[in-house]
Amino acid sequence: MDTVYIETSIVSHASARPSSNPATAVLQVQAKRWLTQEAQKYDLVTSQFVIDEVSRGDPDAATERLELLENVRVLVPDAAVEQIADEIIRRSLMPGNARLDALHVASAAVGGVEYLLTQNCRHIANATVLPRVYDLLEELGLPRLLICTPAEFPGDPDNGS
Repeated sequence: MDTVYIETSIVSHASARPSSNPATAVLQVQAKRWLTQEAQKYDLVTSQFVIDEVSRGDPDAATERLELLENVRVLVPDAAVEQIADEIIRRSLMPGNARLDALHVASAAVGGVEYLLTQNCRHIANATVLPRVYDLLEELGLPRLLICTPAEFPGDPDNGS
């Protein structure tokens, strides 16, 4: 079974109150649909970085976000994660203020997962950033990682999803 790293934006969109902004509403529907219809087909993982992020803010909302992750395995921290995130920032693959995003990529890569599921297209699932991040991960000898959004997620070709 393939492994999927669940990044913060998925949890945030799936648990948020419906947005009146059409673009955000679409992201919310996609995140909820993926978690309800696709998630059970995969081994889901996340990191302590995600747990920390979703724990912030309104206590009731944080509880709801954490409930979405209660059956998701948390990857064991590894010193290499910090080093890889630092390298992503050092090479300007992501801006310095996006270090947490670099930590998500590094966590998924070091964790050996097949997919990083995100809706953060500013710093993570970004057509300009992705090739350079993939090149760095390959240079570092890390396993292949596919970063994608729920809309792009391969699904199961045998059942048409």
